[in-house]
Amino acid sequence: MNDIVSTMFNKKFMEELLKPQELYSKKALRTVFDRLAHASIMKLNQASMDKLYDLMTMAFKYQVLLCPRPKDLLLVTFNHMDAVKEFVRDSPSILNQVDETFRQLIESYNCLPVGEFQLIRQTLLIFFQDLHVRVSIFLKDKVQNSNGRFVLPISGPVPWGTEVPGLMRKFNYDGKEVKQMEFPAFGNYTSALTEGSLNLFGDRIIKLGTNMYSVSRPVETHMLGTTKSSAVRAKENSAPNPLAKEELNLLARLLGGLDVKKPVGIEPGFRLNLFGTDEEEDHAVTVRPPEHSEVVNIQAIKDQQQREELVRIMAEFSVQEQQPRHTCSKGDDLLAMMDNL
Repeated sequence: MNDIVSTMFNKKFMEELLKPQELYSKKALRTVFDRLAHASIMKLNQASMDKLYDLMTMAFKYQVLLCPRPKDLLLVTFNHMDAVKEFVRDSPSILNQVDETFRQLIESYNCLPVGEFQLIRQTLLIFFQDLHVRVSIFLKDKVQNSNGRFVLPISGPVPWGTEVPGLMRKFNYDGKEVKQMEFPAFGNYTSALTEGSLNLFGDRIIKLGTNMYSVSRPVETHMLGTTKSSAVRAKENSAPNPLAKEELNLLARLLGGLDVKKPVGIEPGFRLNLFGTDEEEDHAVTVRPPEHSEVVNIQAIKDQQQREELVRIMAEFSVQEQQPRHTCSKGDDLLAMMDNL
């Protein structure tokens, strides 16, 4: 990680990158990306590089597309820089490189007007407009459709410096408000509490540009076209299975010398534990309500008639033993089987 960050924030490379210039082509961007990824001892094959590049480009496109206002592109970049600083916090020399790049970004972009940021945002979106790679984490969070296009939210906090939609004002020629009209906004909007910090240190407020994998997500399983969370499955599994006791009764009858009876009084019985240890059984009792728990007792009773029936059934099965023709390896057995087929 230190090798990659040190190469990425090389002083000469950053100076060249921040010069006023035309946007890189897709081929040039991919070349820079490949060299940065292989700046360390890490080596990736072509398939892994393609997948990593698609993931990075789609994540960046998602962040640019969902920026509440054009100037928030700078806040997204600062979130990236904050994360990089955490990676190299134990390397003072590399951390100084990142801080120096931070200061150059503030100096170059903090003073730009809103129109310039809007132009930058539109240029980036045009660059990525033909990329529609589906990403599993975006599909799971319902922010990307199956065709690879992102879903823009119609609710949430409005950009800093703007008002919640739902009110129109009419002014006269003197600039005085003469009329107000309300309209349905078809969304649950809230006002932005504060503006994100554009300093070297501070709260960026916006979450775009932070680690997407740091959010805990419930494990889901798709069954017959429906989605069930692990909590729902645990609740369903806690319900007693009415067939369990019948299966145990059938097993007891097949054994020939066992009969299932309910315990009477203090008569000792045979306790069947379907769990690996007693601790697991005790834990299952705490998860499932006691009123739904049931202990099946199988009592051993000597029944001569059942024993004779079992002997008769076993006598009907004739087992013929065959002596091996010769000693051979597993490979020879497999070849012989294939010859028979």
